[in-house]
Amino acid sequence: MNYMAETLGIVYLAILLGLAFYGINSLMTAGLFLVVKKRWGNEPVTPEPKEWPRVTVQLPVFNEKYTMERLLRAVTHLDYPRDCLQIQVLDDSTDDTSSLSAHLVEESRARGIDIQWLHRTDRSGYKAGALEKGLASADGSLIAIFDADFLPEPDWLKKTVPCFQDGKLGCLQTRWGHTNREYNSLTIAQALAIDGHFVVEQTVRSRNGLFLNFNGTAGLWRRSCIEDAGGWQSDTLTEDLDLSYRAQLRGWRIGYLPGVVVRAELPAYVEAFKRQQFRWAKGSFEVARKILPDVLERRDLPRHVRLAGLLHITGYFVHPLMVALLLVTLPVGLFAPHFFDLLPISMIAMFGPPLLYAAAEMSDTPPLKERLKILPLLTILGFGISLNTAIGVMEGLFGTGGDFVRTPKFNLGNNSKANSALDGAYMPRISPVIFGEIGLGLYALLTIFSLEPSMGWKIIPWMSIYSLGYFYVAGLNLIQHWQAQSRHFPLTIKQNV
Repeated sequence: MNYMAETLGIVYLAILLGLAFYGINSLMTAGLFLVVKKRWGNEPVTPEPKEWPRVTVQLPVFNEKYTMERLLRAVTHLDYPRDCLQIQVLDDSTDDTSSLSAHLVEESRARGIDIQWLHRTDRSGYKAGALEKGLASADGSLIAIFDADFLPEPDWLKKTVPCFQDGKLGCLQTRWGHTNREYNSLTIAQALAIDGHFVVEQTVRSRNGLFLNFNGTAGLWRRSCIEDAGGWQSDTLTEDLDLSYRAQLRGWRIGYLPGVVVRAELPAYVEAFKRQQFRWAKGSFEVARKILPDVLERRDLPRHVRLAGLLHITGYFVHPLMVALLLVTLPVGLFAPHFFDLLPISMIAMFGPPLLYAAAEMSDTPPLKERLKILPLLTILGFGISLNTAIGVMEGLFGTGGDFVRTPKFNLGNNSKANSALDGAYMPRISPVIFGEIGLGLYALLTIFSLEPSMGWKIIPWMSIYSLGYFYVAGLNLIQHWQAQSRHFPLTIKQNV
């Protein structure tokens, strides 16, 4: 029994150290951002090129009938020399989106816009396959990519293209904004999480010579960089992260403009959000298996750059660590409670993620007071999706297969009161993971009741966050599913955003 108890304690300690490792990274990232922020405003303005290069704008879409009209309206109004702009609608749709997009393309072509509708029926390679096929008929030296729910401002190309006068720049990412930040509690929390990534993490990586990733949309690639890095490849679910690292390992640089924002829609339906996070988690570990050995073996790269790359690609590993910590807390508390004395090891690291999100300040983000109010909700959401994301990590790590599952979008604004009829095929069904979430929420409560007599109040806050998180995600999932089944799911469909 003593041997098993000590083994449990060592496992508990290893989990704590792993969480501390990622937490300290967040803490350091937040600190570096505050340093970088002091230097904002001193960067030189890039002059316009003497001749504007040819740009191809690629729009990969799959069953996006609610967003097609506003997408094409935004892209066809880009302020760029007409004879230097080509637009490709890469349409893999299997529903009436295809007829709608074909009609909208014809209307745009009648106005003199150079636009193509490229429709595939096999979806081989999913998004990566569509992008790669589009390159075959693309004539731009620069390739801009926008997902169906993104709305670039008219001056987006005028702000980004001049940066490519730097011959080493292979890709340029711009910041994501939000069309529906205030839609519901889920979108409020997501918006803060995305702001933390784009305002803080991406800025720090780009300003400190660390590995940076193209986020799949709202970015601009040099075509020769894509080709030199091996093109779009579909052997992972995160083709954007994969190509980003392959390009940087070939010596190309990825830039980032935090001041250029492209608004997009946040998933308002918790099951859609979970599928998105699952795909990103699984895909990142598929990339880790494929790319990480090359990153760590590159002796021409500084150690801190390789370490930052490791933390970047494996960031989702926090979630299986969180689930494992919950599972071992009860047996450790019963059989090896002296290991709880080592909990202060991770206390400093716990402040890393909250500080990172609190630091995410730009002119269009909520003020600090509001961000601090949202932090508890974001924390609960992070704990609540940990099981779902941990499964994605394990699948990516051990190479189990799976299809690319899209995140449905509905052309949402911030008004959640109006109701509209929706295509039932766009509403994802509840995953069986919800039973695991309810079970873990109950297990966290059991841990509190079992350990409180011996540990006192100290066990209550930590386990309560777990319980609240799992019950919030599972409960919201059930409520939204019931509303959808009752034809009262509160989604606002706007045609003039």
